[in-house]
Amino acid sequence: MELLEWDARTYDSLPLPHRRWGAAAIARLALAGDETVLDLGCGTGRDAELLLGLLPHGHVIALDGSEQMLSELRKRLASQLHRITVLQADFRQPVTLPRSADAVLSVATLHWLPDHSEVFRSVAAALRPGGRFVAEAGGAGNLATFRAALRAVSGADGSELWNFADIAETAGRLEDAGFTDIDVRLVADPARLQRGEQLEAFIATVLLAAQLRDLPDKERRPFVHSVAERLPDPVIDYVRLQISARRG
Repeated sequence: MELLEWDARTYDSLPLPHRRWGAAAIARLALAGDETVLDLGCGTGRDAELLLGLLPHGHVIALDGSEQMLSELRKRLASQLHRITVLQADFRQPVTLPRSADAVLSVATLHWLPDHSEVFRSVAAALRPGGRFVAEAGGAGNLATFRAALRAVSGADGSELWNFADIAETAGRLEDAGFTDIDVRLVADPARLQRGEQLEAFIATVLLAAQLRDLPDKERRPFVHSVAERLPDPVIDYVRLQISARRG
């Protein structure tokens, strides 16, 4: 699949649980303040901004595949760009970083990457020995109700696009990539929205951007509306895969 180009402005305007997920993942890094941190799938820079506040003597490497996301990041952090290395890259392929990282953060990105074994090897290669890896993504059971609604409308449930891994396979892949102190959890975290415009904007921008880009413009809004109407409640049934590990 070609890299997804996001509608970054709409994305950032929505009531995203990603904000809470990012803050909690950053807290798990337990930063001292002088580290170099790779923000893998940095989006519009919300988490990078939090990281910079905790790294008065550190540096952030902000990596994403979407030019629109990185454009918004540059605007958000215009006064602090001297403390950030911004990279547009496809992490499904090997990526060369300008320096080794003391920690890697990834929020709401892993489930878009088809080969987690390869990703974890790349993360390990980016980290110095002993460096921390903390991630938050969609996991096994994620969006089960939403995917049923999507399947009822389109005949497909996103399995060809999303990679929602479970605890055992994730822990095994991390161990194979050379990680230790591995802690992997699945946590249900449903997000309630307002039915109507807010719910449909969320679905179109956050969940179905990949599917909608293949539809003619005139068909996109009716498609999203049909999926939203199939949901029993205006709730996105997230199940989060939470990862904490250390490079051996």
